[in-house]
Amino acid sequence: MEQILITGANIVNEGRIFEGSVLIKGERIEEVITAGSYNPVLEDLENIELIDGRGKFLLPGVIDDQVHFRDPGLTYKGDLYTETRAAVAGGVTSFMDMPNTDPKAITLGILEEKYKLASQKSIANYSFFLGATNENMEEIKKADPANICGVKVFLGASTGNMLVDDPVVLDKIFADSRMIVAIHSEDEEIIRKNLAAFREKYGEQIPVEAHPLIRSEEACFASTKRAVELATKHNTRLHVLHLSTAKELELFRNDIPLKKKRITAEVCVHHLWFDDRDYARLGSRIKWNPAIKTEQDKEGLFKGLLEDKIDIIATDHAPHLEEEKAQPYLSCPSGGPLIQHSLVIMMEFFHLKMISIEKIVEKMCHAPAVLYHIKDRGFIRKGCFADLVLVDPDASWTVSKENILYKCGWSPFEGTKFSSRISHTFVNGNPVYKNGHFDERHIGKRLEFNP
Repeated sequence: MEQILITGANIVNEGRIFEGSVLIKGERIEEVITAGSYNPVLEDLENIELIDGRGKFLLPGVIDDQVHFRDPGLTYKGDLYTETRAAVAGGVTSFMDMPNTDPKAITLGILEEKYKLASQKSIANYSFFLGATNENMEEIKKADPANICGVKVFLGASTGNMLVDDPVVLDKIFADSRMIVAIHSEDEEIIRKNLAAFREKYGEQIPVEAHPLIRSEEACFASTKRAVELATKHNTRLHVLHLSTAKELELFRNDIPLKKKRITAEVCVHHLWFDDRDYARLGSRIKWNPAIKTEQDKEGLFKGLLEDKIDIIATDHAPHLEEEKAQPYLSCPSGGPLIQHSLVIMMEFFHLKMISIEKIVEKMCHAPAVLYHIKDRGFIRKGCFADLVLVDPDASWTVSKENILYKCGWSPFEGTKFSSRISHTFVNGNPVYKNGHFDERHIGKRLEFNP
């Protein structure tokens, strides 16, 4: 059985940073060795591959609970091979993919076809959400929470148009789902009203700067408030994806530990990095649903993250072709590619002394594992799967067309200089990424859950 020893790294795990080494044996972590402590494995290194971690941080692999990898049916934008290459190059070792593909993953049969595709193509670990509609309650009831991450409910129409707008059905989903109910939270009626007002003013030439006014704070808050009320009524495990307003934070708690929370929230890296001043420079490249909003919202979200009202950092990675994003506002799809750069984005905030690396690891690695009850991942512990990332905090680089790995070939971060670089990524003990080179001999595993 292959053995790898990562030596002399600054290990970041469970609120601590300590110098040490990690022995990988096969797929799992065999030993975590603190520097200066005696361990007999350090005396017999003849059949062990050594990787020098000195000067680097060793983190658990990032778990991204919200991606759109476009497979099947939309693979001209991205697929399970191309986007997982970008993921592991960015330190993401596990992901959860959304159901708005073609066909939509709204039956267990279609969902299993997606798992089959991943078992052939994905070099990262994977899970897939079952999509909710106004008609598929029986499928949701039959889903097994031990091997499906959750049910995704669109409370506002977004890419793929899977809006659930029947209040009776929505109540049943919250009452009867055995899985986490993860929601895209925007009030469709408010959005339509706002869009009509801007159409009356601008016709079909609405400027992209209107996007956060159309998909407004009011639309987000009203939807999230209604969802929290439903979850409270039925004691549902509710997870609100991609918060975009500071006002929504008043609906979430930070006075109990994550493992006891029934209602949780996440923020995506683009809502922490950009604000509405950036539309003038980047236009529809930063058109997302929910919309990037004000500087005050961005700062409020960051504060909510640090204060534990927000539990997870994710990406909502959603590639579109450049020519699609270049269309006028009403024709341009929402979403953008992010997964290759999410960890280095957060490391940039670390360099700016806005967040500790321990908190980054908590929100990107530990918390997704705890929130979704993922088996044996998200931590650097003996017996866990060896999903690990080595980060060089002092290796600066600039995002360019030449180093972007997304199939769509572009990034809203082109020209941005980052201070940190991912040097190694291990998935199930396999060194799938080393200093810009890939080892694609091994496929990732289906995530398993403790329901």
